[in-house]
Amino acid sequence: MTRYQDRFWSSRDGLKLHYRDYAGGDAVPIDGRPPILCLHGLTRNARDFEALAERLSPEWRVICPELRGRGESEYARESASYKPQQYVEDVTLLLDELGIERFVAVGTSLGGLMTMLFAAMTPERIAGAVLNDVGPYLEPSGLEFIKSYVGQGRSFPTWVHAARGLEEMHGAAHPGKDLPFWIAAAKRVMTLGSNARIVFDYDMKIAEPFAQLDPAAEQYDMWPALDALRDKPVLILRGALSDLLSTTTLDRMLERLPGAEAVTIPDVGHPPTLSEPGSEAAIDRLLARVA
Repeated sequence: MTRYQDRFWSSRDGLKLHYRDYAGGDAVPIDGRPPILCLHGLTRNARDFEALAERLSPEWRVICPELRGRGESEYARESASYKPQQYVEDVTLLLDELGIERFVAVGTSLGGLMTMLFAAMTPERIAGAVLNDVGPYLEPSGLEFIKSYVGQGRSFPTWVHAARGLEEMHGAAHPGKDLPFWIAAAKRVMTLGSNARIVFDYDMKIAEPFAQLDPAAEQYDMWPALDALRDKPVLILRGALSDLLSTTTLDRMLERLPGAEAVTIPDVGHPPTLSEPGSEAAIDRLLARVA
């Protein structure tokens, strides 16, 4: 029996957007605790946080929105709206609708950038934050790799084929993992399409704004947004094999957030799944600081 309810909200431009609400969808935080808001990566969806939400939801309300163009959320009419600022606006409408004044953000990759934007815009709403393998500066090599696969539109005849295809793309980030691991990973990011083939569960047009990005060019200055988390409980997770968050950037982040905890997850690239023992223990420590 699932612990979540499927719920929907609307964007300003009329899109029907989906989220999973764990722990019954109660409007009042459990024991006065702020809810946990899980923000997924570029090509991911609410299923990415399934294991984390199942583990935490007995004691925390966990909300997992699906950004426009992902999962059960409606696809955008204009691909130009696939950008972090728009995602933050969409999720802000959800928070307002639910009457959530404060939350703990768990942001993976793109979701971590959104977390920093939330902190810059409404710092009073952030009760704590997990930045999962992301920082204010992203390594060009990692961005180039993302550009190489996002929006490809590949399809597969079976889940085993889908798992092998995913391993082919991302095996370097999770070395030595067996077939069940990759089948489970495929079922988180793919779905059965209308033609009975297995396809990635997002609008291929999300690649259009990303394709215009020049990884070698000067990046937008996100360091002031990180600084907005300075007085908050913060956990920074980094995969030891990450090609997106370097140790140099991580060290600089810790200089600017002296109260933050940084944990490097061994034998994992971008991003950690949040089910590794080290990730789970670190998240529990962060939540203990919030509670």
